[in-house]
Amino acid sequence: MGKITVTGIGPGNLQEMTERAKKAIEESEIVVGYHTYIKLIEALIKDKKIIGTAMKQEIERCQKAVEMSREKKVVVISSGDSGVYGMAGLVLEMILKMPEKERPEVEVISGVSAVNAAASILGAPLMHDFAVISLSDLLTDWNLIMKRIESAAQADFVIALYNPKSHKRIENILEVQKNLLKYRDKNTPVGIVTGASRENETKIISTLENFTNEEINMFSLVIIGNSQTYVKENFMITPRGYNLNLR
Repeated sequence: MGKITVTGIGPGNLQEMTERAKKAIEESEIVVGYHTYIKLIEALIKDKKIIGTAMKQEIERCQKAVEMSREKKVVVISSGDSGVYGMAGLVLEMILKMPEKERPEVEVISGVSAVNAAASILGAPLMHDFAVISLSDLLTDWNLIMKRIESAAQADFVIALYNPKSHKRIENILEVQKNLLKYRDKNTPVGIVTGASRENETKIISTLENFTNEEINMFSLVIIGNSQTYVKENFMITPRGYNLNLR
């Protein structure tokens, strides 16, 4: 019987991949993942069999991985953490539908999520309660996404947006902005990190009123502050609540 390991490879820099994830990749015989993520770890997988697929082929990719894991050591990679918009859930759902005696050994390994990487680049915007919401409506109805946005806004959560904008989804981020402006001051800090921990990394700190004028794409992560978030010397900070009187 083989083994399937699902692991996050971190946001894009090998130095931010966990040692446990590296070991799983090194010990595997087959590496399965999205082409873009395969390229990020090329230095680790030169002697491995590679199964790479394009976007929107997640089901086919995981099916291949599960099938091969009956006899081989297979690792399925996701960027960031495999359990945060990654492949861990899909792989587990597939395996748990199999007869118990036919299931391979399965392990899920955590990774540094993009939201953590982006937050560290901006400073400390996630020091208090926050909500993580994907704006991709491929698998989630847009009305439900907007309901979540509004609920998080009303509750004064810091809000981190995955998949904020694509070539096809140009207006969605504007709808989110319009909704948030009903509950938050127009000068609320908004951080935009694109390509976190990768060679083309960029950081922008803007405001709720103006952030949609900046370059935002599928490789961006947007963090919208709460009522207490402030910016000082290019650091975006959400106070935890300590009474320091330092500002």
